[in-house]
Amino acid sequence: MTDSITDKLNVDVPHSARVWNYWLGGKDNFAADRAVGDQVRAVFPEIVDAARQTRAFLHRAVTHLAGDAGIRQFLDVGTGLPTADNTHEVAQQVAPEARIAYVDNDPLVLTHARALLTSTPEGVTRYIDRDLRDTAGVIAEARTILDFSQPIALMMLGVMGHVEDPAEARTIVHGLVAALPPGSYLVMSDGTATSERVIESHRQYNESGAVPYHLRSVDDFTSFFDGLELVEPGVVPIPQWRPVSDDRPDVDGYAGVARKPSS
Repeated sequence: MTDSITDKLNVDVPHSARVWNYWLGGKDNFAADRAVGDQVRAVFPEIVDAARQTRAFLHRAVTHLAGDAGIRQFLDVGTGLPTADNTHEVAQQVAPEARIAYVDNDPLVLTHARALLTSTPEGVTRYIDRDLRDTAGVIAEARTILDFSQPIALMMLGVMGHVEDPAEARTIVHGLVAALPPGSYLVMSDGTATSERVIESHRQYNESGAVPYHLRSVDDFTSFFDGLELVEPGVVPIPQWRPVSDDRPDVDGYAGVARKPSS
């Protein structure tokens, strides 16, 4: 079969999910991924901090939503490879009955679906093999897992840089949000073009043969939240979103959480 995992998986070409896994200290990566990861880190050593701070932001945001906001459903688009503190683990620590649908189209992630498909007995965790550009397909499959009459948290962390055109990227995000019921949330983080070194590091990454990742301005990133009610402290550098410690390294990336209003 030409669309089998074996045919789709090319260990000689770096992939962002595996490079990210390498920066996080994971083991689900190959030599090509490590080579690019080291190349980018040589230009911009803070990229490792950025990866870890993004993971910490996920933990804080999901904890807040499952706790204070009472959210019991999560749609995690572009989830990447499982590491520590995955969305379902964090959510179900707070609310064991939480339901999580993961969305990704990386064949290596697919091979690790069983690791993602774990859940508390009270909750649900499932995996959807879809490209984020296929918003209709993502929503159709998510409806078989999640209850769209109840609020859902849409998680899109470090993924929209794979869509180069800002207008197309906004259309994708706004289309997914439009399908969610009122009271739902959008949770996003992404790298931003806030320094020459981070721009150069991504230029080298994009020339490595991996699927390109495009940085955006802070204004472009903020526009993903148009029409939504931003949760305090708004759109801020990733470590500054409701920090729980004084460990707040400077990273080139922003994050935000926003609620879909009732009208």
